[in-house]
Amino acid sequence: MENIGIPGKYGLENYGIKNAGKIYWNAQPAILIAEALKRGEGVLSPEGAIMASTGAHTGRSPKDKFIVDNGTEEEKGIDWTSVNVKISPENYEKIYQKMLGYVQGKDLFVADLEAGADETYRLPIRVITEYAWSNLFANNLFLRPDLSKRPDQIPGFTVICVPGLEAIKGEDGTNSGTFIIVNFLKKIVLIGGSAYAGEIKKSIFSVMNFILPMKGVMTMHCSANVGKDGDTALFFGLSGTGKTTLSSDPERLLIGDDEHGWSDTGIFNFEGGCYAKMIKLSQEHEPLIWNAVHRFSAVLENCVYDEINHEIDFDDDSITENTRGAYPINFIDGIVPEGHAGHPKNVFMLTADASGVLPPISRLTQEQAMYYFMSGYTSKLAGTETGITEPQPSFSTCFGQPFLPLHPSVYAEMLGKKIAEHDSKVWLLNTGWSGGPYGVGSRFKLPYTRAFVRAALTGAFDAVEFEKEPFFGLEIPTSCPGVPSEVLNPRDTWADKAAYDEAAKKLAAAFVKNFAKYEARTSKAIIDAGPKA
Repeated sequence: MENIGIPGKYGLENYGIKNAGKIYWNAQPAILIAEALKRGEGVLSPEGAIMASTGAHTGRSPKDKFIVDNGTEEEKGIDWTSVNVKISPENYEKIYQKMLGYVQGKDLFVADLEAGADETYRLPIRVITEYAWSNLFANNLFLRPDLSKRPDQIPGFTVICVPGLEAIKGEDGTNSGTFIIVNFLKKIVLIGGSAYAGEIKKSIFSVMNFILPMKGVMTMHCSANVGKDGDTALFFGLSGTGKTTLSSDPERLLIGDDEHGWSDTGIFNFEGGCYAKMIKLSQEHEPLIWNAVHRFSAVLENCVYDEINHEIDFDDDSITENTRGAYPINFIDGIVPEGHAGHPKNVFMLTADASGVLPPISRLTQEQAMYYFMSGYTSKLAGTETGITEPQPSFSTCFGQPFLPLHPSVYAEMLGKKIAEHDSKVWLLNTGWSGGPYGVGSRFKLPYTRAFVRAALTGAFDAVEFEKEPFFGLEIPTSCPGVPSEVLNPRDTWADKAAYDEAAKKLAAAFVKNFAKYEARTSKAIIDAGPKA
């Protein structure tokens, strides 16, 4: 094996990797881009972003994710469900040996990075990839320690991503040729059969969701920013609900756009970059993100571009609606460089309601906050997972169920305690449809959504009257600066009021049915805070 750069003292032989080709150690972005172009992995945008295609997988593949059941004491806390699926150590080892054979003679790219801006809870990670652009993605997304310190770093967890290697369905204990396997005992994530870079990012998030709650840290699928007066805000939400867009506010400093911890001292980011949806990206409405992806070394996934001049059409979803951009967080003007801030004054729970039923913003009691957090309602948007071609109703507990190895109650109880301790205001924010369901109504205008957030952050709602709607018991403001009052109550936006009532009853019943699985471990006060079927 030929080393390019300074090899880590914890060498690849510790993984059993031998006889590989060139090993690129902690290569600079320019080197990774040059290698990606030379290998035909992508093309450059006019501004120098690498544009890559992820092939068949343009989103996560949740049915191909596994956790190795090693039978350790630590793993007894894992919530073994259809989300956290077991794979045997024997099958893991079988696939691992295939990986060792697969990388023989192949060039590999190694990045020694970190997860967790708070030094007390920081996890050293290593990302080993088959593709140069995948390594650039990891370099953009995670925390980047000083290059001089990286050769001495001992990885706390390692991701090995080899998209060209496929498992044999059934024989290897997998559901297809694709696999994302987390081994908490070996401290390795093994990815094959998928080039979608989000698998790398979310695997480390799953690891943090396993490790940190045991240390008393609430782990969260949310974005976070802070105002000039030091007021921190959190934005919970699944992919496509607007976490990245709403937290990238020119008037506030960005802490992070997707993954955070809430410790006894405040909020801290897990990452050193952002992974934003690109579909319909607008320079007018999202200038910070627009500028970030129009820079050298940003990564663009599955974006459609002109073959001659490489100009990007952000409105084109012919490959997937889940087009993505990955860039270092310092590409955003106005960030918190240290990646952490104080306890949040406001918490927003985002949903993209395709039924057109939920209000654009509503104020939640503490019990309602816990109910809607545990419900994690939204509509799955096209492209965020394999096989999803149009919005579908979805409940993902704690707004991040696919990434939660422990029982949902662990995270919910921690959040409830934090909200109570720090008197955080909680809001349910619907960034979905109004005036009817998807296909009939229209999606809320982004300027309106920003106005709702601004009113909550500035305390403008403190002097406003609220009315309670009958189906969910949600408190809706009767006015909001910069927003027409007729859009605040969703029933008023529907031409057919009877159709709205039926849609609201149907969604309320779906909430009740979904929440039934939590009732045995949930207080009556929280259950009663939900809608009534």
